[in-house]
Amino acid sequence: MSRTPFTIPLPLARRLWLNAQRLDQREPFGAGPEATKAAIEHLGYVQIDTINVIERSHHHILFSRIPGYRRADLTHAQSVGKSVFEYWTHALAYVPVRDFRFFVSTMKEHRSNPDRWTASVSEEDARRIVRRIRKDGPLSIRDVDTDVLIEKAHLWASKKPSKAALERAFYDGRLIISERAGMLKSYELTERHFAWSSLPKPATASQVVDYRLDRALRSQALISAPSVMHPWKTFPEEYRKLIDRRVRKKELVEIRVDDSPLHHWLPPELLDAPPGETEPLVHILSPFDPLVIQRARLNLFFGYDHIFEAYVPKAKRQFGYFTLPVLVGDEIVAALDLKTDRAAKKLLIQAWHWLPAGRPRAHKRLIEEELSRFERFQLGD
Repeated sequence: MSRTPFTIPLPLARRLWLNAQRLDQREPFGAGPEATKAAIEHLGYVQIDTINVIERSHHHILFSRIPGYRRADLTHAQSVGKSVFEYWTHALAYVPVRDFRFFVSTMKEHRSNPDRWTASVSEEDARRIVRRIRKDGPLSIRDVDTDVLIEKAHLWASKKPSKAALERAFYDGRLIISERAGMLKSYELTERHFAWSSLPKPATASQVVDYRLDRALRSQALISAPSVMHPWKTFPEEYRKLIDRRVRKKELVEIRVDDSPLHHWLPPELLDAPPGETEPLVHILSPFDPLVIQRARLNLFFGYDHIFEAYVPKAKRQFGYFTLPVLVGDEIVAALDLKTDRAAKKLLIQAWHWLPAGRPRAHKRLIEEELSRFERFQLGD
């Protein structure tokens, strides 16, 4: 990896990334459950988060790319079409079922070496909850009324032993989340949910590396070690070897973005035929959106340092509890602290902060129009 890289200007880098994220097009995936399936397959995964000051992140991310998105579309994709499933990427996320085999080895490893969140659950406890589901059908934690609460082992642990047993069997791959009602999860036997005789054959270690690299290239266009390995910062040896091999085969080319020292790679055809400029669309983005969640990359490409302040004491917040970046065209121009008042049926603007790229006279009307659409989504079905 010692070759002298090309240098591309920052505006081109932004345009490539926005195009890969499908944020430069009005309706890139169509509408309905099939659009939800297509969006998750293209992005690779959509992060789930519990905070609902405004709509939860998984619905918000999909709405940003599917103008006619309805929450029922995701329910259909998960529980009826069964084209997406939930599992851990860098966080709990919706993942395409077509990619299930790339997670099977992780599931089997978890059975032998459960992580710190579920290590306190015995194998017998996990088997007991699986036997109950096999006999009685899908189960949510609300269906368990025999728990004796215990002390938490750490902040994110559950006080309910049955919940921990469900989670262990879920990360083991024995159970799948078959349905969500808000954040209430129903668990089902994985094979029974998908009508499989057994789990898919696991991908090999080298196939998993290929998959993760290709997933990043599809959704990011130009990649770096931190962007592929998020939240880790460096490539393991097998990734470096794969990138070197693809560079030698001219499937990737190394580049720099302006004067940044960070190494990036992209398919050379993107330099030969980059996406053209499009009309400046407006997006009010979730702080868990793929464009925002990698803070250092966001700062490099857009000059905006997003700070997630939900866990910052109120007196120390700069922008607000749940600040959303506003993208207009290829610039992040404002940061809005929003809250949905569902009882009053309105979207509240707690604070409106203009950023250096913001031009109030040019951008305010555009953002207000998008806020009206965003409010309808927040309060809709």
